[in-house]
Amino acid sequence: MQAAIGAIPLEDVLVGSVSQAVAGNQPLAGSDGGGLGSCRIPPGKESFIYHAHSNEEEWIYILSGHGIAEIGDAEQEVGPGDFMGFSLPQLAHHLRNPGDQDLVYLVGGEQVNIDVGTFPRHGKRAIREGSRAYLVDESALSDFWQS
Repeated sequence: MQAAIGAIPLEDVLVGSVSQAVAGNQPLAGSDGGGLGSCRIPPGKESFIYHAHSNEEEWIYILSGHGIAEIGDAEQEVGPGDFMGFSLPQLAHHLRNPGDQDLVYLVGGEQVNIDVGTFPRHGKRAIREGSRAYLVDESALSDFWQS
């Protein structure tokens, strides 16, 4: 099968300092368990919040522009042809564009029914089941075995 990701219109996503255009996460050609998206980060903006997934592997492939990838505690300059894979357990990751051109990339990975996203800089977790998601403040969590 073939995926026409370029034919999907980009939609602007603006949340806080996050500003990127996203072509929805579409099923990978011939795959029921993976998705593919196209993203564009304007100069001076950043990608989705610094995060890690508990149950989904993810990858990023830079098409054009230059940026900074934050992966765990490290920062790495990235540009066209660079590939980043985030296997499990994931290190938190994030992209920002300090340049003067758009940073354009493909993002893809698994799409499982249940996933927990961790946002370590915000002290929050997102619990997703299917199309529903719940945001939880980590300070409200208690150890299951201790409660």
